[in-house]
Amino acid sequence: MTFHREGWPTLVTILAFDAVLLWAVSRWLPGWVMVPAALIALVLLALVVNFFRYPNRPVGGAAPGDVLCPSDGKVVVIEEVEEPEWFGDRRIQVSIFMSPLNVHAQWSPMAGEVKLTQHHPGKYLVAWHPKSSTENERSTHVIAGQGGEVLFRQIAGALARRICAYMKVGQNLKMGEEVGFIKFGSRIDVFLPLDADIQVNIGDKVQGRVDVLARLKF
Repeated sequence: MTFHREGWPTLVTILAFDAVLLWAVSRWLPGWVMVPAALIALVLLALVVNFFRYPNRPVGGAAPGDVLCPSDGKVVVIEEVEEPEWFGDRRIQVSIFMSPLNVHAQWSPMAGEVKLTQHHPGKYLVAWHPKSSTENERSTHVIAGQGGEVLFRQIAGALARRICAYMKVGQNLKMGEEVGFIKFGSRIDVFLPLDADIQVNIGDKVQGRVDVLARLKF
């Protein structure tokens, strides 16, 4: 387990805030206030360290056509929908909701070439809202692999204010390669062919880079 590079600015800010808080308490408030102030400072620090933790995990998936979960979280949607941005046809949408306690890195669900990476400004509806997929700030990515093309979308939530994506069009990705990070509560939508064999169920808690989300048919 390591600390993600996206977290360093936040960590520095929290450390500075904690230092100022404890200095102010020691200078102007009664001595007994130092104990709850120190507890507050430790809780804030622990929350930041927990949020930006980055696990060292082996890459899952072994069968041909495996599509890995691109993020940690809970499966909240599995349904057939129209996908107008890239495919222009009906696809199976699988959505993974990330709470503030989940790891917030994203990994490539499959090996292949990046065909699209597009950022869209938008609203900050709660991540489980049905319209968050089309109205929230989001980044859409398409990877073409051995079993076809898969689209996945990073979606900002009510607390999230920054989506980081590390991909470029034309780049060749390895399965499980780190491709992004979303700060604070958020969601990932994955769009798969209608004949994909879905390997998860609604309510499942999944691990990114490890658990198989679906299998594509050749």
